[in-house]
Parts: sequence; C-alpha cells; structure tokens
Amino acid sequence: MGKAQKYVLLGDATYPLQDWILKPYQEDETLSQRQLQFNYRLKRAHSVIENAFLRLKARWQILLKCDDCSLELLPTLVLACCILHNVCEAHDSPFNQEWLEGTEPTELPKPCQPAPTAMEDGRAEQVRELMCQYFESCGEG
Repeated sequence: MGKAQKYVLLGDATYPLQDWILKPYQEDETLSQRQLQFNYRLKRAHSVIENAFLRLKARWQILLKCDDCSLELLPTLVLACCILHNVCEAHDSPFNQEWLEGTEPTELPKPCQPAPTAMEDGRAEQVRELMCQYFESCGEG
C-alpha cells in the first residue's frame, strides 16, 4: 500500500495489539466485511505456520524434547533444524507422513484473559488497518 512495514508476529485475541504483533479484531456483530476478511486471513496464515512447525518438529524430533539441552543452546538448535529442514526441502528429500504420528500439535501456554487495552500501542491500529487495505486489494481467498 506504498508504506514500508517491518515484520510482525501473529497473535490471538489474548495478546496486546502492538505494531509488531497483529491480532484479530474482536469478534462481534459490528465488524465490517474487511475486518472479517482480515480475521479470516490472519487465521489462515496462523494455520500455515502451525503446519510448518508441525513438519519441522516431525522431521527433527529433538525439538519435541528440548529439555535435553541448555537454554543457551536452544536458539542455535532451532536455527540448525530450520536450516537443515530447508536444505532437505530444497533437495526434494521426501517428507515421511508417518513422522507426524508422534507429533501432536500442542497448544503453547498463553494468557487466559485478553491483554488490557492500556497495553495496546496506538500506532498498531494503523498497521492493522494497512493490512486490512492490503487484503481488500488482493481480493477473495
């Protein structure tokens, strides 16, 4: 939309809206069509990410039990698994669907209650609005 944006993380309704955390609009009957479309696309993107992490953990099952290494090593371990996973994908190393059997999608701990609005960043609504405009310009899908 003609405005450079930095990277953002996808959150759910329990996280505060920040210019680096996108979260859906609160579901109620007052949402516009474009806000509903934003929520739908955010949910779809989130499911793609969940599937990617599921495949990553299935291929590199050490990620299922990261308590075997020190916290200092953990970021390097995850990065190494991501790099090796991408090398395997780039070289058409087949992904064995049976690997998924031992990797149940797990819910990560997250806040139970929505974050107070005082924690929200006013500039973040502009980022979310730009994303709404972008999704609207892309059409359905």
